[in-house]
Amino acid sequence: MAFGTFDMLHKGHEYFLRESRKRGDEIVVVVARDATVKKVKGRLPSEGENERLEKVKTLGYVSKAVLGSRGSDKLEVVRRERPDVICVGYDQEHFIGPLKDEFPEMPIIRIGPFWPQKYKTSIIKAGKRRKLPANHIININHER
Repeated sequence: MAFGTFDMLHKGHEYFLRESRKRGDEIVVVVARDATVKKVKGRLPSEGENERLEKVKTLGYVSKAVLGSRGSDKLEVVRRERPDVICVGYDQEHFIGPLKDEFPEMPIIRIGPFWPQKYKTSIIKAGKRRKLPANHIININHER
């Protein structure tokens, strides 16, 4: 089982999910609810939970993708799906303590980053927001 927001699904997410898939016969991906993202990150994701879920479902190596729990019991989905291993991303911190407490025998594997200076949603979003000032003049010189 792997958890994440998967906002603006990119190569870093795909690397994380492929590496997670290698840890078992199949992979169940839990896509965070919008309300959970807002609570954990302090902002809503760029894409809604259903759009993010559908994108994850299109990945050929994902066995099953589900939305996370709606209520305060964020581990309900773990109890329901009963994974053998849980994978988390290199920058995930939330819910690890409760996971360890409730499932002390279950291995929790932290998957390392894939080019985090390039493939991190916050960096990708910042790049899309970067615009030139309205009166900026660009000179292009075609010297040979």
